[in-house]
Amino acid sequence: MTGSSLSDAILARAVVAISSGTAAAIAVLVALNIFAIAFGLSFLRAQKAARVSASGQLEVPSKPVASMSRRDFFRKSLLTSLLVFGAQFGVATLAFLWPNLRGGFGSLIVAGNLEDIKNQIQDTGAPVYNGTGRFYIVPYDGHPTADADYAAVGATTDGLMPLYQRCVHLGCRVPFCLTSKWFECPCHGSKYNEAGEYQLGPAPTGLERFKISVDGSGNVLVDTSERIPGPPRGTNTIDEPPQGPFCVAPG
Repeated sequence: MTGSSLSDAILARAVVAISSGTAAAIAVLVALNIFAIAFGLSFLRAQKAARVSASGQLEVPSKPVASMSRRDFFRKSLLTSLLVFGAQFGVATLAFLWPNLRGGFGSLIVAGNLEDIKNQIQDTGAPVYNGTGRFYIVPYDGHPTADADYAAVGATTDGLMPLYQRCVHLGCRVPFCLTSKWFECPCHGSKYNEAGEYQLGPAPTGLERFKISVDGSGNVLVDTSERIPGPPRGTNTIDEPPQGPFCVAPG
């Protein structure tokens, strides 16, 4: 695949950068926790010294102990708690985003071997669904019509095309109907042919696509970091009527 080495290098650098950021955030969190513990111990020493002084006992502290009012104590405790909470929230956020940079939605997905995907489509008569990437891989050998010319640059290769699972109307997941051989939205009845092109319902366009490529080992790569807008209404590059009953009644 042209440019695959460069893409892999960029992805690797991104992972290293986030890894460094995560380590730094954890270090800050540990430092703040140590500070909170030290602050608490200092307060306890001050309280002990105050009790000893009030009882009239003579005790020479190992080091001067600064007195602290209750208002100062609560103010500093609140500030320390906010700092610790902020650090913990930052670490949790990085931990939540970390899986995406290792192959989840929003990154480059290895969808499988090219021949295996084609064989699965042929055997099942249905697109191949990838839950991690939230897309379907459909067979595609369409030809734009004269009145609805549309080309999704980079969204097709080797007779395959990835379609984003989300309906462009209100974002519901659109399953594939095995009887009609169309994508049918269960929420409001929008329908798309096997190429994800609009056919019926309130959807304003066809399904969105992702860029797809095949590397030198025959692996299909789908880039889910950027969505390609779906074709406008009227686009019909495969001229495919429904092959059977609808799974969702027309709205």
